[in-house]
Amino acid sequence: MNLQNSQILRRKVAREAASLLYSGIEKEYKQAKLKAARTLGVKFVPTNLEVAVELDRIAEEREGAERQERLIRMRKEALQLMSVLRAYNPILIGSVWRGTIHHGSDIDIVTYHEENASILKKLKQNNFKILRTELVSETKHGITKESFHIHLELPSKDEAEIIVRRPDEINRKEKCEIYGDVITGLNLRQLEKLLKENPTRKFVPHSFELFSRTLK
Repeated sequence: MNLQNSQILRRKVAREAASLLYSGIEKEYKQAKLKAARTLGVKFVPTNLEVAVELDRIAEEREGAERQERLIRMRKEALQLMSVLRAYNPILIGSVWRGTIHHGSDIDIVTYHEENASILKKLKQNNFKILRTELVSETKHGITKESFHIHLELPSKDEAEIIVRRPDEINRKEKCEIYGDVITGLNLRQLEKLLKENPTRKFVPHSFELFSRTLK
């Protein structure tokens, strides 16, 4: 197989994996890539970044201008949530921060506090609809960390996930498993400024933009 054919096939696998994620058939990149490879009868899988580029393209093709309108709305909803939670150093992360939302996206906000119940109480006091809560354990590099997750339904029917971490984790930086960069997110002040100046801006690494352009 020559290089050109190999690249075409690789993109087909990435596109298939992205379709599985977009449709909700698969929730995780790893499973989507493996299933796509099996479907197309190949023994390799694309990178997460390659799949993310295709997922972004699918969302743009199918959702059009409505996608940008929804992004602005979701960022405004995030701002309202973060204003309520301002005492807990909220940071907007995920696809609403990135600007890469699709129809199945929710709002992801990280907060920092010792008492999970305090944040839950604050949300209830402000009449947010709590769908469920869960304690999530994650092990990386042999270190296990726990975080408390609060799932909300907003008046728009969009959903939000509030992640509560310990205060001593406030300066912890994580590498994104999809884009390969550091997850910085936006604090309340930065999100306010963004909505005033460039409400649809994307926060993706140069490699994403470069790879996306090569596929056009």
